[in-house]
Amino acid sequence: MATMEMAGGALSESEHRAQLRKAVIASTVGTTIEWYDFLLYSVVTGLVFGKLFFPHSDPLVGVLEAFAVYTVGFIARPIGAFIFGHYGDRIGRKGALIATLLITGLSTFAVGFVPTYESIGIWGAVVLTIIRFIQGVGVGGEWGGSVLLSMEWARTNNHRGFITSWPQFGGPAGLFLANMAVLIGSAISGDAFLQWGWRIPFMLSIVMVGIGLYIRLGILETPAFRKIVAEERIERVPAIEVLKRQPKQVFLSMFARTAEQAPAYIYLAFVFAYGTQVLHVQRDFLLTALITAGLISFVTIPVAGALSDRFGRKRIYIIGSVLTGIFGFIYFAMLDSLIPAVMFLGIVLSFVPHDLMYGPQAALIAEGFTPRLRYSGASIGYQLASITAGGPAPLIATALLAAYGSGYVIAIYIAICAVVSIVATLMMPDHTGRDISEEIV
Repeated sequence: MATMEMAGGALSESEHRAQLRKAVIASTVGTTIEWYDFLLYSVVTGLVFGKLFFPHSDPLVGVLEAFAVYTVGFIARPIGAFIFGHYGDRIGRKGALIATLLITGLSTFAVGFVPTYESIGIWGAVVLTIIRFIQGVGVGGEWGGSVLLSMEWARTNNHRGFITSWPQFGGPAGLFLANMAVLIGSAISGDAFLQWGWRIPFMLSIVMVGIGLYIRLGILETPAFRKIVAEERIERVPAIEVLKRQPKQVFLSMFARTAEQAPAYIYLAFVFAYGTQVLHVQRDFLLTALITAGLISFVTIPVAGALSDRFGRKRIYIIGSVLTGIFGFIYFAMLDSLIPAVMFLGIVLSFVPHDLMYGPQAALIAEGFTPRLRYSGASIGYQLASITAGGPAPLIATALLAAYGSGYVIAIYIAICAVVSIVATLMMPDHTGRDISEEIV
């Protein structure tokens, strides 16, 4: 059956709908697993890695050093985008996605076995950095393939925002599972969480890899890629070709993500350092608040994707950017109130403006690239923001806190990020509801 599909065999309407459902499920489950792997590191970094791998540093400096290792994963993501974008545009979306799942999942599993400073000194941090880099390469190739797997099975032009919001749904789902796993590990280990409890969530990732692999092996290649193969339009080096033909779209995609990327990693990673060391609240309180925020995102992300189908990608995305720029000030004011209910609400609401961008983001970016270069273009543009926004954000926030001792300055940084996204989005094309099956360049 898969051979017939690659050769161009036609599917009936019911078979096509069944494949669309499978593609959406495979994309969503796959991104959930890979974001669990990547975001688990984000959660644990702010809680324990500074203490375990940099124990002789001042607590805030130790966190800063741990976030530097954490940033390595973001530097690796564009590399993964180049590598798997190349293969995704040459050999197909499905094969690239299976490879990214294995790379990310196995590297996360390996983190659970890394010796700490107490056992092997600074080499623990070195090993952790190498594994984090490998993990970042896998995640860097995941997003583009997951989005295209869903988008390129859709026959209608009117629901692409909603359909591609489901791979985005994997982000909060992965965050939810990561925080749940840490909460469970904390409950099981209690006071021994720093000794061995933190390893449990990393080891559990091997089970999720098996589930994701089983699901992805059962899907077919997308009609769009089969058409490219049939028409012999495969590019020899698609990652280089897209930078030659659509460089503006690549870099606008990168800058448009600034207000989505930077605040998100402040809200889900830096908050642990800020909350436990500055505000002196319990880690389980922060974990529970982020779990609740993730549950709300289960609704807001697909709703935002659907709204972009109705009102346009750019309009919804810019509204989300504006609200993000404003909410940073509200967020730190709510945290600094030290009133538990107000702090909890601030954390829970922090991802609502973010989700207004994250829901339509996949369609906004992927629709702008020509089909034969789409995996490379969308992946590279998306993942370059990891270097300029997502990776440095907790590092910048920690440095600003160390220098000024105030969350207000971090809120100004978030507002600047919002301005960058608004300007970039205004310059992007809007393909809402348009046919994107034909070549753009």
